[in-house]
Amino acid sequence: MIMISMKHLRYFEAVARHGHFGRAAESCAISQPALSLQVKELEDILGSPLIERGGRRIRLTALGETFAARARDILRSVDELDELARLSRAPFTGSLRLGVIPTIAPYLLPAFVKALSERHPGIDLRPREAMTRTLVADLLDGRLDAAILALPISEPSLVEYPLFSEEFLLVRPMDADDDPAPTAGALSEMRLMLLEEGHCFRDQAIAYCGTPTIRSSGLIEGSSLSTLVQLVGVGIGVTLVPEMAVPIETRSASVSVVRLRDPKPTRTVGMIWRRTNPFADQLAEIAELARRVGEKAG
Repeated sequence: MIMISMKHLRYFEAVARHGHFGRAAESCAISQPALSLQVKELEDILGSPLIERGGRRIRLTALGETFAARARDILRSVDELDELARLSRAPFTGSLRLGVIPTIAPYLLPAFVKALSERHPGIDLRPREAMTRTLVADLLDGRLDAAILALPISEPSLVEYPLFSEEFLLVRPMDADDDPAPTAGALSEMRLMLLEEGHCFRDQAIAYCGTPTIRSSGLIEGSSLSTLVQLVGVGIGVTLVPEMAVPIETRSASVSVVRLRDPKPTRTVGMIWRRTNPFADQLAEIAELARRVGEKAG
């Protein structure tokens, strides 16, 4: 009698996650026919279809949706058992899959990678830059070990470890260098440039200004802080930048930087990981190293 194997679970979970047999096969490093065969074998074992076939993108059946969620839980638990066994043999070795949001990665990662390699040379750091919602989803699904982003996340299954807080500074054209810092209300009436939808830093900036008062006709969006600062340099508008980014992003732009009035806009940068992660103590030590690096960067 054929029983459900870990291979069945991994291949089906990949199909459920990617919504596509070809991409799932590529992620599992096997051929598409081989993967399809394993998924069909799993359906035969269960005696019920997991996937609605037809069209360019596959859809899961009701059973498939439930089965995929359970499969992820099982695979995550098995991976954590493997990590626990490895950890007992050699702490602070192996890969560390670390996610970082784009408004932190370029300014913290270089110094952090250097400090981590010096302190724990056995760790193979594998950083990934992505927006908050993607990092949290990947962390919950076991595709990341930890992530550095803006707190709070407020997900009960995740540990939140605050690292440091930093201000948002106003970047404006050089000819405004002698002007007093604007209030939040005055800033909302300016031609404000912010990161595009999906960046948590954008939401934090809008919250400071007051969402109802921002003139939508004057709001300009960019895909990176670098783009926004360069646009300020040619006189298009003003923008807010986290303090750690200022030295790098303003070094080649003719801009003025000013601290805003109280209550100053700030964010708390932190590191998060799953509560069930067997590396919890080690991750806390790594987070403490990130805290020290971040405080120096600020």
